[in-house]
Amino acid sequence: MADAFSLDPRLAADSVLVADGPLSQLRLVDDARFPWLLLVPRVAGAVEWVDLDGGHQRLLLAEINQTARALREVADVQKLNIGALGNVVPQLHVHVVGRRSDDDAWPGPVWGSGRARPYPAAARDALVARIRGLAPA
Repeated sequence: MADAFSLDPRLAADSVLVADGPLSQLRLVDDARFPWLLLVPRVAGAVEWVDLDGGHQRLLLAEINQTARALREVADVQKLNIGALGNVVPQLHVHVVGRRSDDDAWPGPVWGSGRARPYPAAARDALVARIRGLAPA
């Protein structure tokens, strides 16, 4: 599985690696306006959920649940948005976004809402370390 996996360059450019879970890379989207994580299954050619076999689907669901719980641990969120759109980047990836009624995009979607504000390096690294301690393993 992992030897044929290649991360889409757009995902690599917009996020930082947090950890490698059993199936997926866990990544932090580098936009300090929103607590936003991505799960990218290390399955070559996977574009849609249905491209995963049943075992991988169950494993991804478990990783989504663990990631969502971890995000609630590290960020003050009122709502979790979880989705796999893939309209811009076709490689299968699942967004887990923490939302608040006072965030920059509320109540609309975070995608395409203003310009990303990268984390300061120290804050990003501290957040990655906190998430890493709670990440799917």
